[in-house]
Amino acid sequence: MDNQTRIELEAAAFRRLQRHLMDDRAEVQNIDMMNLAGFCRNCLSRWYQEAAAEKGIEISKDAARETFYGMPYDDWKAEFQTEATPEQRKAFAQSHKPKD
Repeated sequence: MDNQTRIELEAAAFRRLQRHLMDDRAEVQNIDMMNLAGFCRNCLSRWYQEAAAEKGIEISKDAARETFYGMPYDDWKAEFQTEATPEQRKAFAQSHKPKD
């Protein structure tokens, strides 16, 4: 596979992940994603912002987040985010212990 095709396939998979998180599974909580996969929408938006910065492109934190929420972050939180349960908080603390 040539490099351009690989880039195009990676970009297509990335766009599908965006749509999946915005349109198909907006109800999935970030804390659950963090507990299970070690990343969430905020991580994706930060990585997107960092990749842009490496190319000399400035993207605000809010604009980067909107890329993965499909709306302003505060609107998404008001519509979809629930209060983390004690179990979710405990799992988060366990999965994010500092490494020795």
